[in-house]
Amino acid sequence: MGKKTLTIIAVLLTCSLAPGGQPGLAQTDAGGGDLPWWNDRVFYEIFVRSFHDSDGDGIGDLQGVIEKLDYLNDGDPATTDDLGVTGIWLMPVAESPSYHGYDVADYRQVESDYGTNEDFRQLVEAAHARGIAVITDLVMNHTSSQHPWFIASRAGDPQYRHWYIWAQENPGYAGPFGQPAWHAANGQYYYGVFWSEMPDLNFNLPPVTDEMYDIARFWLEDMGVDGFRLDAVRYLIEEGRVQADTRATINWLTRFDDHIDAINPDALTVGEILTSSLAVARYVEAGAVDIGFEFDLAGAILSSAGAGDRLRLMRGQAQALRLFPTGQYAAFLTNHDQARVMTSLVGNAGAARVAAALLLTNPGVPFIYYGEEIGMTGSKPDECIRTPMQWDDAPPVAAFTAGTPCATLPAESYANANVAAQTGDPDSLLSHYRALIRLRAEHPALRRGDFLFVDSENTALYSFGKHTDEETLLVLVNLSDAPVTGYALSLAEGPLEGAVRATLLMGAGDIAAPEVNAAGGFDAYTPLEELPPRSTTVILLGE
Repeated sequence: MGKKTLTIIAVLLTCSLAPGGQPGLAQTDAGGGDLPWWNDRVFYEIFVRSFHDSDGDGIGDLQGVIEKLDYLNDGDPATTDDLGVTGIWLMPVAESPSYHGYDVADYRQVESDYGTNEDFRQLVEAAHARGIAVITDLVMNHTSSQHPWFIASRAGDPQYRHWYIWAQENPGYAGPFGQPAWHAANGQYYYGVFWSEMPDLNFNLPPVTDEMYDIARFWLEDMGVDGFRLDAVRYLIEEGRVQADTRATINWLTRFDDHIDAINPDALTVGEILTSSLAVARYVEAGAVDIGFEFDLAGAILSSAGAGDRLRLMRGQAQALRLFPTGQYAAFLTNHDQARVMTSLVGNAGAARVAAALLLTNPGVPFIYYGEEIGMTGSKPDECIRTPMQWDDAPPVAAFTAGTPCATLPAESYANANVAAQTGDPDSLLSHYRALIRLRAEHPALRRGDFLFVDSENTALYSFGKHTDEETLLVLVNLSDAPVTGYALSLAEGPLEGAVRATLLMGAGDIAAPEVNAAGGFDAYTPLEELPPRSTTVILLGE
């Protein structure tokens, strides 16, 4: 049993768990505007170590992901028992001394716990055969302290000495979170913004840039990925004590994105820029990344889903629509660094269903963290958010491995929150996710349509329209634990013409059609007498 396994055991035992245009990928209906292929995708984030173990060693691996691809998308649009996602984001898969992989020791070699480079190529090929795009984490800001570059730099090798950031004396300032950023070695100090074992690369040095350019080429050309999730890129290049979001960082990333596009014009770059939406939008506007994760909007969705009130969500959505080009941001609820949805919502299954609907009807590109679709739980420390995927209720780790697991899980955490239990239940959270993803795939307006806020005096009701030249959809989300009645919807100006018919795509009840006003909208429209608690209703408005 290796160090990486022992590290995760030590912490897990303390956890309390309560492309159109892409070669080899299935085409999707582009309808509704000239947007990139990623706007037709729903991505699924996978921590390989915790997803599925194929060889019984207790550690998830790439062959395990391949075995579960049919769960994600079996490639047959006629089936309904797969999740239906059309993209996967793999957390770091390069060789690393740590369980999480965010300190790379060899950028061109797959983590030995996960398999081989050939296993990775097999995964990409199998995913593409099912119409699934594959992006992977690219960790550029820093390496492992065990990377040969840093070992040589620390030893004073003149070829590598300046590949990292050194100072003769401690500069005396902390990192952007107040953490130690300068670390002693051989009587000098090196800069590592996250940890002493993650020394920062010096991207002011041309050979470092050249090397990272070739690493990107390797993963795009030799390994076949469709793009990258770029980790922690706001810290790439420091300007003295200014350690985040520097002009030098944005300029470097813009050139790097151009380099990636020269290799593959369709490659996706999505930036992890953990800051305000305004700052994230600067990266997208500059062409430094194609899209960035919308952290403010994620917080707004969870807040409104939990509180049963639309106010914060409306502000967050309006801000995202104002700041980003149409659809060019990554929408999500949580990721591998944050408390899971069900934990954040204090076990409120109805609120989790609402949050899923708000994510999967969003104008941005949706990303789902593995296990959220079955209501897995977990909060800090990080290892407790990255626990084994819960496939069924078999102890000790919910069918994650047939061998001896690195840690066990409390039975209550996966008794019902597992794939097998929820697959046959039409009312389960998993079935809800499947239905929403399928609805998004079938209706271009959800993926690419113009967004229209629809007015209602009831603050528990979040209502909006999505419109393309081919279709107009109305989405109604009751955020509250009480039914909504006596409501009236208004759209002062819209795309509707003449007499329209209302068709219920999601929800239940006797549906009424609106009377279209002179401006193509509607006034005092009540499509259903009652909207059930924590419910999502989607209506097609057309001739």
